[in-house]
Amino acid sequence: LLNINVGGKLFQIACKVLAQYPITRLGKLALYTDPVKKLQLCDDYLVQKNEYFFDRDPSIFHYIFHFYRSGVLWMMDEMCPSNFVEEIEYWGIHLKYSQRCCRILFEEKQDELNEYLKIEKELEAELEPLETGEQFDGKFLGQFRKMVWNLIENPYSSVPAKIIAVMSSFFVLISIVGMTLSTVEEMKNKTGKMWMEQMEMICAIFFTSEYLMRLISSSSFKNFLRAAFNAIDLVAILPFYIQILFETLDEGDMHYHEELHKVENVSKLGKVLKLIKLMRIFRILKLARHSTGLRAFSFTMRQCYQQVCCLLLFIAMGVFTFSALIHSVEHDVPGTGFTSIPCAWWWAAVSLSTVGYGDTVPDTILGRMVAFVCISFGIILNGMPISILYNKFSDYYARLKAHELSQ
Repeated sequence: LLNINVGGKLFQIACKVLAQYPITRLGKLALYTDPVKKLQLCDDYLVQKNEYFFDRDPSIFHYIFHFYRSGVLWMMDEMCPSNFVEEIEYWGIHLKYSQRCCRILFEEKQDELNEYLKIEKELEAELEPLETGEQFDGKFLGQFRKMVWNLIENPYSSVPAKIIAVMSSFFVLISIVGMTLSTVEEMKNKTGKMWMEQMEMICAIFFTSEYLMRLISSSSFKNFLRAAFNAIDLVAILPFYIQILFETLDEGDMHYHEELHKVENVSKLGKVLKLIKLMRIFRILKLARHSTGLRAFSFTMRQCYQQVCCLLLFIAMGVFTFSALIHSVEHDVPGTGFTSIPCAWWWAAVSLSTVGYGDTVPDTILGRMVAFVCISFGIILNGMPISILYNKFSDYYARLKAHELSQ
């Protein structure tokens, strides 16, 4: 018998049994005759008791011990997959010795753990700032840039930093409200336009100052340009300056400038200016910098892109299928709206989404049966992934919030 002490617990195994598995650690221990090689396989050797000591987990070694006695490696659900794999690799035992059913469940659990650790790492990276205060040490104007960085990027560092974070969200909301009010008919008079322009100028000055402060406090210009939030900040301030540029180019000819305003709805330049003004709506994305919910939503979409793409694929298949069916049964009806399959795409999309505007409806009994099947398919289709997305969003939101509170 071979006396083995694992973490203070004594086990005795016949050398003949161990020799059946010569590539394992205990198999080599039973077969080697050189004492030096044997000592290399264990952590210590007690001469008085003739025991080979191993500083390993004795609870997991029970499964190793059972493997040598029965030839089958057992695995329990309560065991940590990473710890168990580390232990059996130390003893030189392969997972192939386990039963197929146990091995499948164990590998699934191991994949779940790896996915959990991967998401946890990505969640930490989501909250981790691009810069840290230590990166400014020894650099040009390091203390000043570190102070600016704390004001802009670390709202919990001081009271002024919190005020700037609140002001950033406040100016975003003011800008969106101003853009919305500028489309109201009562606000298109001279006084209303003047107030809207002044409000837009104040917001643009604040956003520009915020962007320049981030640029100054960045330790790497390349990383600054690659950051998604900084790109959003740039898109938020560009429309204001592009609009000024367009208006400045036409200042030389005031008569033409006045005519341009009269035909702004149809002129190419007027359409470009409208498109540029519309880009101000992207300023609302700046709220994601200070909103855990928006970050969790963005993270959920990135993690569940396969489910979202699969949902869009099923919707597209449903639109093409049911539009073809409804056209085949309704195209002979006088005054029908289903004159062609492309004309039926809108009806199929609205029915699959269960919105049902009712602008186009089937008139025949067979057409209504197709509509019923289409709506039923839409309910089932929308119900499957929404629960998955919501559960993941709730989980990611809770974990992001926990990470924020732990910092």
